[in-house]
Amino acid sequence: MKKRLESLLQTSIDTLKSEGIVPADLAPSITVERARDAQHGDFASNAAMVLAKAARSNPRQLAEKIVAALPADAAVLKAEIAGPGFINFFIDPAAQFQLVRQIIEAGHDYGLSKVGAGQSVQVEYVSANPTGPLHVGHGRGAAYGSAVAKLLAAAGFTVHREYYVNDAGRQMDILATSVWLRYLELCGEVLTFPSNGYRGEYVREIAWELHKQVGDTLRRAAPVVTAELPPDEPQGGDKELHIDALIARAKTLLGEEGYQQAFDAGLNSILADIRQDLAEFGVEYEEWFSERRLTDDGSVGRSLEKLQAAGYLYEKDGATWFASTRLGDEKDRVVVRENGQMTYFASDIAYHMNKLERGYDRIINIWGADHHGYIPRVKAAMQALGGAPDKLDVLLVQFAVLYRGEEKVQMSTRSGEFVTLRQLRNEVGKDACRFFYVMRKSDAHMDFDLKLATSRSNENPVYYVQYAHARICSVFRQLDEKSLPRDLNAGMDHLDKLTESHEAALIATLGRYPEVVESAALQQAPHHLVNYLRELAAELHGYYNAHQFLVEDAGLRDARLNLIEAVRQVLVNGLKLLDVSAPEAM
Repeated sequence: MKKRLESLLQTSIDTLKSEGIVPADLAPSITVERARDAQHGDFASNAAMVLAKAARSNPRQLAEKIVAALPADAAVLKAEIAGPGFINFFIDPAAQFQLVRQIIEAGHDYGLSKVGAGQSVQVEYVSANPTGPLHVGHGRGAAYGSAVAKLLAAAGFTVHREYYVNDAGRQMDILATSVWLRYLELCGEVLTFPSNGYRGEYVREIAWELHKQVGDTLRRAAPVVTAELPPDEPQGGDKELHIDALIARAKTLLGEEGYQQAFDAGLNSILADIRQDLAEFGVEYEEWFSERRLTDDGSVGRSLEKLQAAGYLYEKDGATWFASTRLGDEKDRVVVRENGQMTYFASDIAYHMNKLERGYDRIINIWGADHHGYIPRVKAAMQALGGAPDKLDVLLVQFAVLYRGEEKVQMSTRSGEFVTLRQLRNEVGKDACRFFYVMRKSDAHMDFDLKLATSRSNENPVYYVQYAHARICSVFRQLDEKSLPRDLNAGMDHLDKLTESHEAALIATLGRYPEVVESAALQQAPHHLVNYLRELAAELHGYYNAHQFLVEDAGLRDARLNLIEAVRQVLVNGLKLLDVSAPEAM
């Protein structure tokens, strides 16, 4: 109905343009909102006040002309002018009842929009380094990114979901060396594990698999491995120098082929685990983009050449710097170190050049909140490469803090163990994880209460919404058990029997669903959809508790069954966008 009224207003304004009352070159954004007070109608628009200045008219007088030029519409009982120039619309209840038919006939397509038709969006999210299992922090980014992508697709955008695999660089070398050192322990070598290595139990498991595959072929004597290395931090040394020296020693002793075996053992095992974890969490991608691809196909070198040609690179202290301060960053950034190695940022520049070259209309990066300072340099790089920095939106996700009731759950230990996404999912279930993760704005602090998430009570928001769906299903089971007939078409003919306040509230809320989906998509705000589903569930529960559905009056019974069938469909559609199930019994 909202879009229908906006169309009527646009037709009216076009008429006023043809009459010279409104400037012909004016292209206003006509909006209609739901009225806050039912006494002021069902919908309202401030179109007259928006156009008054350009039309050189008093807003209220212009509103009168707009109303006079409105095309006739059977759904609109009347349009009134209020206050300084608001146009209030009163809708025929019979027209609003037709929404029930519309929802049931549209089914899973109800709420879909074409606002993004013809526009492509790339959404990159999670992209955790494949150096360990996904933890609960990654889970929030996964649920949020997945929901944003689904909402954008529901709004008509062509969505490309992508995971950027950081399978090159120093952290992967630290992982490979950590795996090799644990492998040496399995071979019987005694050595001190570096303070800056990856210490989790998963590294031992990868080393065990490596040893099972290659036996002792990668074994080297501990004294040879550790001879003349810079001291580690616990011995008064520098942990960074120590681990870098260990990496170099591993590469020398193992040779290219042997080192690659250790490297691939870590990468392939962890990446397979991440893929499985995300798939079981309902997160899938069109593409897993390898960072190594950027080096192999020359993209990193080519991006730096473009920056050089554009005059944005300079040499200082033996390193190559990107002059990002000229484009709004707080300081210039190193892209090639003194030793000739490319920085992480150099790869990121090449990756975003690749995104620009693929021709997306919009690029969305979903990062952890700790990456806030990284945004200006990436936008600067895009601009320096000749791209439009406003094509890129970076959405930040705050870390989640786990609680069990009042008790805060220890997230990690010095041994490198932490609460994984898989552990969380096993404890509370996928549905609760997905729902809880998107209940609030992504950049807002979040407390995740494990006790609440597993409770079967109205205080548990996901249970509350799912229970509304299950309650509706139970009504239809009772209908079958009592062998009562149901006539769908007769129910449509008797919708005028739905005169209770609960019924009017439900119909009004059902009509808002397409607006909520569109708004949540355009604002990348899945929590709007969560709030809507909780509101719809609350209204259903209130209706269920106050009225009987399987009444003697067949017309009223069929009308009420059609109404709750429409509610059930909207609950299913909304939960599906969050990738949360809609159980038929609980």
